[in-house]
Amino acid sequence: MIGTNIRVLRKRNKQSQEFLAERLGVSRQTIAKWESGESLPDLYRCRVLADHFQVSLEQLSGDLTEAEANRMAPRGKHFFGVAKVGQDGQVNVPKKALERFGIREGDQLVVLGDDSSMGIALLKRDTLLDFAEMIRNAEPEGGE
Repeated sequence: MIGTNIRVLRKRNKQSQEFLAERLGVSRQTIAKWESGESLPDLYRCRVLADHFQVSLEQLSGDLTEAEANRMAPRGKHFFGVAKVGQDGQVNVPKKALERFGIREGDQLVVLGDDSSMGIALLKRDTLLDFAEMIRNAEPEGGE
């Protein structure tokens, strides 16, 4: 249960028991005992583990099969499926994604890209403008 989830999350993040132990301030043997089910982390360590792996406490402690644990998405991350690019370059974004982020017909979207991940992201134009305004308002007087 929780031990399997810790092991799966640690391996999915390509972390050694030593690395995780150092991050949590415990010994490697403690991590090994948690993963084997020999002992359990206390509530504080569960919260730290959940934050470290960016999952909820429910996901961390849930009675999941190993396959289900492997599919756990980090908190705030979503997988909506696959979109196909049409001949004219049009991409149909899955309806669940549009609903999740309140995107409606007629909304203007900003298209962002990241060379390192070769990823493309969509952001509502108004959200970007609000963020830019917040940054502008946060600048100290005199531009310092």
